[in-house]
Amino acid sequence: MELPRIGLDIPDRSSAATSVDCVIRAETRGVPMIWTTVGGVRPDGMTLISAAMARTSTIKVGTAIVPTYPRHPGVLYTQAVSHYQLAPGRFRLGIGPSHQSSMSDAFGLDMGKPLDHLREYVTVLRSLLETGESTFSGDYFNVRISGGAKAPMPLYISALRKNAFRLAGEVADGAISWLCPVHYLTETAIPSMREGAKEAGREMPRMIAHVPVALSDNLDRVREAAGPTVRRYARLPFYARMFNDAGYPVGDDGAVTDDLLDHLVVNGDAATVKSRLSEILESDIDELLVMLIPTDDPAGEEEALSKIIAELA
Repeated sequence: MELPRIGLDIPDRSSAATSVDCVIRAETRGVPMIWTTVGGVRPDGMTLISAAMARTSTIKVGTAIVPTYPRHPGVLYTQAVSHYQLAPGRFRLGIGPSHQSSMSDAFGLDMGKPLDHLREYVTVLRSLLETGESTFSGDYFNVRISGGAKAPMPLYISALRKNAFRLAGEVADGAISWLCPVHYLTETAIPSMREGAKEAGREMPRMIAHVPVALSDNLDRVREAAGPTVRRYARLPFYARMFNDAGYPVGDDGAVTDDLLDHLVVNGDAATVKSRLSEILESDIDELLVMLIPTDDPAGEEEALSKIIAELA
């Protein structure tokens, strides 16, 4: 599969229909890759991906991410096989443990040790995708599955801190970050991935960096628009620790500094945003997952950002 260097996070997840429409618009505008999250109580991302691929022909679609705890790897494999068979070479699979607030507090699931769970999940799922079979016994999974179809595809894991990036280097085709400062990725995450890959005797996997973008040069408006999203994640322990590691400690109530917001969110007019994204792509980061932070004109900003992505692609 030829992998693009930049893609768009689905801008409108208010319903399955609006999500599919976003994918169709993105393909029409020349966006090579679009991503969606799967989980919570919003319309299921794996289902809408099927609908979107049936109504498009070239755009690649990926998950960033499918939470592992509510969905057995054998079940996710059967869904991934369907995507592979319906649209060969267009689907990319990202998985991860998600967060305590959604897995334990909302669903009542015991997360145990998330990275150990994720390692076993990848082991089972990778075997199924590559061979159609898996025989595995561990702390979290005991499976004996055979007779499936092969569905070779890239398999990525979400990562926030050093040990998760190291795990990505050991077992995955890449890591997908979420709200990680760029310097943290280049100075901490990528070296950790490289260490994991070296120890496992593998080539360095792909670093996919999530980058929020606001098409506005009004800094106060950008901070106002981006603040709620960043603060919501900053209240989660996994993210609070990552921000602290990156040099941006957050308050007990999830309070974040303007310095963090200004670093995380690429903002400005179209030319400025394009230039900044191009600079990031010239670093050790392999690919960008761009998320639109709407400010004053969501539809117009989506169109403008799609044009930028198409030009950079």
